[in-house]
Amino acid sequence: MSSPQLITPEEKLADAKKQLGFPRIVVICGSTRFMAEMAEAELRETTARPRGKIVVKPGCDMKSSHDLWSDPVEAEALKIRLDELHRSKILLADEVLVVGDYIGESTLGEIEYARSLGRPVRFTHPEVDPDA
Repeated sequence: MSSPQLITPEEKLADAKKQLGFPRIVVICGSTRFMAEMAEAELRETTARPRGKIVVKPGCDMKSSHDLWSDPVEAEALKIRLDELHRSKILLADEVLVVGDYIGESTLGEIEYARSLGRPVRFTHPEVDPDA
């Protein structure tokens, strides 16, 4: 007699999204220097035919000044939390879209994480794909 197969939380999530009839979820990754390009990509993905996609992307640009990250110690702690949050977005997503013509260390880590999960990764600039 074989033992029952355990279902991973990731498999449960995928099944729930399917049962709920969710549109595909795409997470946008890339340097925050490309925030304007990310907004354009979000618009295009959201309005894509036939039914659009749910889009998640970085929620703030720490390269721009703001009271929330004006203190260097608090800024470093926030950066760590935001990186963890973005990895959760990658786990939630069905696919990844990397925006921009530059791949930094953080984005490279996100690409590697997404691929380790088996997520398809697309690029607005395919020439920066580290596996190309």
